[in-house]
Amino acid sequence: MKRKNCWVLLLLVLTGIVLGGFIGTMAQDVSWLSWLNFGQSFGFDSPLIINFGILVITFGLSIKITMASVIGVALALITYRFI
Repeated sequence: MKRKNCWVLLLLVLTGIVLGGFIGTMAQDVSWLSWLNFGQSFGFDSPLIINFGILVITFGLSIKITMASVIGVALALITYRFI
């Protein structure tokens, strides 16, 4: 039995998220494809800033999950299954 590499799965899932987000952004102006950009965004509204005097650290996180990115992840998992 062949053992699959987890790094390949991670790479495929990240590729699915990025390509899905890109396709969703491109499709938002097309009336019959605008549903691909429907989703939820969550994270920090403003970044957390920690000032130590000589060192300033800024933390920020914002994630937007769209229908296109969910479809991209699903296609990535299907692709991984057949590799």
